[in-house]
Amino acid sequence: MTSAELQSALPHASPVAPRRVRGVRPNHFTRPDRLEVIHLAAECWPFARTGGLGEAVAGLAAFQAAPDIGVTVVMPLYRAVRESALDLATVGAPFTVRVGPRVEEVQLYRTVTRPGTPRIFFIDHPPCFDRDGIYGEAGADYPDNARRFALFSLAALRALPRIAPGASVVHAHDWHTALALAALGASAAEHRRRPLSVFSVHNAGFQGSFPLETITDVGFAGDAFDSRLFELHGRMNFLKAALTHCDLAVTVSPTHAMELRTPEGGFGLHDTFAALGDRLVGVANGIDSRVWNPATDELLPARYTSSEFSGKAACKAALQRSCGLDERRSSLLVAMCTRLAQQKGFDIVLGADLLGASDAQFVFLGRGEARYERALADLAARAPGRVVLRLDFSDELEHRVLGGADALLMPSFYEPCGLTQMRAQRYGTIPIARRVGGLADTIEDGVAGFLFNDYSCEALVASLHRAAARFADAGRWREMMQRAMIRDFGWARAADKYIALYRGAAALTSVRSEERGSSRVEA
Repeated sequence: MTSAELQSALPHASPVAPRRVRGVRPNHFTRPDRLEVIHLAAECWPFARTGGLGEAVAGLAAFQAAPDIGVTVVMPLYRAVRESALDLATVGAPFTVRVGPRVEEVQLYRTVTRPGTPRIFFIDHPPCFDRDGIYGEAGADYPDNARRFALFSLAALRALPRIAPGASVVHAHDWHTALALAALGASAAEHRRRPLSVFSVHNAGFQGSFPLETITDVGFAGDAFDSRLFELHGRMNFLKAALTHCDLAVTVSPTHAMELRTPEGGFGLHDTFAALGDRLVGVANGIDSRVWNPATDELLPARYTSSEFSGKAACKAALQRSCGLDERRSSLLVAMCTRLAQQKGFDIVLGADLLGASDAQFVFLGRGEARYERALADLAARAPGRVVLRLDFSDELEHRVLGGADALLMPSFYEPCGLTQMRAQRYGTIPIARRVGGLADTIEDGVAGFLFNDYSCEALVASLHRAAARFADAGRWREMMQRAMIRDFGWARAADKYIALYRGAAALTSVRSEERGSSRVEA
C-alpha cells in the first residue's frame, strides 16, 4: 500500500507521514456532544459467532447505544449471514480496495435495525466470505485468512465516509481487524481529525501469525510503515500490528491485563503489552441480564428467583431425565458448557479422578477437539447415570443446563474473561474455577464460588471436595446461591466504562500531542 493509497482509504485523510513517529499520539479526537463509535469485528451475534467474541461485541455495542452515542458494527458478509433471510440493502455503488498487488471490488450492505440499537453494516466480497466457515473448515484455517481479513479491515476503513463521516472512535476487535488500526496509526502525525483508535484483545492466544512476506502481500510494506511494528519472531503478527499502532488497548478483564504483561501470560507478546503502560487496561465483559434471568427464562422447564428456589429443583430433575442421569436430588450435579479445547482445562479434567472425588454427576456440553470428544465419550460409557456428553450444543440447551446444574466447572488453563461463569451465577449455579483472568475478577471465593490456583488434577479435585462438602449443608449452599444470583454482571457498567475510557484517552492524547508535538523522534 503506497502513501497515496493509504490516504485515499482514510476518513478525513491528510498526507501520510513517511515514517512512524514514536511517542507522539496526535489530537485526532475532539469531544463532541455526540459520540460516533464504529466497531470492527469478524463476529457479532446473532449474525456470526464461534465463541465469546461475537457475543461480547454484540453486548457491548447494544449497551453503548444511547441518544448521545451512535454505535455501528461493521463485519464481513459471510454466506451464513446472506442465507439467514436478513433484509439486506446495498449502500452506494461498489468500490475498490487495494490489498498489496491486488485491487478488489467490494460492496457495502446494511440491515434494518430498530431505533436506539446499533446499526449493522456488512462488507461483501464473495471470493473471501462466501464460504461455509468463518475462519476455516474441518478443523483447519483457510490458507488465505491474512488476505481475507486484510481486505475486510481496509474496506471497512474505506467505507467509513459512507457509514459515519464524523466517526469519533474506531474500536477494532481481535487480530482480524488489526490492519485497520495499523492504517490509521500510520496516517499523518499532523492529522488532527482521524478517529481515536481502540483495540480489544479478546484472546491473545490467537494472534494472526503469518510468514513475514505477508507484510508485502497485504500491502503494508513501504514508506508509510515500519516493518518492525508488524514482526514477531520472524513472522508477520497482526496482533502486534494493532498493539503498536492503536491509541488505547483494552482486554476483557483487569486480571488478564496484568497477566498479559508477564512472560507466563503474554503469549510471547509480553514486552509489547508492557510497553503500552497505562494505554493497556482491563474491563470485564458483561452479560445480558434480560436474557439470562431464571425468573423470566421461558427456555427453562420452571422459573425461580433468589428467594424462591423450588423451580431450580424442577430444572435439575428435568435435566437429569433428559440426559439419562440418575434422578438424584442429593447428588451434586456439575456442568461444563464450553469448547472442548486444551485452554478450557480438559487435560486436568480427564486426568483427575472425578468419579472418586464424590458422588457428583457431570454434564459436558460442547464440541471441539476430537481427542477430548473421544475421551469424554469413553468416560460417559464407563459411568452411565453419572456422566453424559452432549455434543449438540445450542442456546436453548445451554440455558437448560445452567438452570438445572448445581455447579459449573471452569478449570481453565487461561481465561481472558469468560461469560459462562457469570451466567451460571445468575442461575444459582456455583462456579468451581481456576483463579485466572476474568474468573478471578468475577467469582468471589467461598462466597459465590470456589477458586483454585494450581493447574493440576490435585487442585481441581480439592475444589470439588470443597464444593461437595458445602453442597451437603443445604442451608449454607442456599446462602451461596442467593449471593451469586444477586450479583450484577450486566453490560451497562462495562459499557459506561468504555465510554469513560474513550473520553479519557482522547483527553490524554490531546495533552501528549500538545506537549510533544515539537519533539518527534524518527523511527
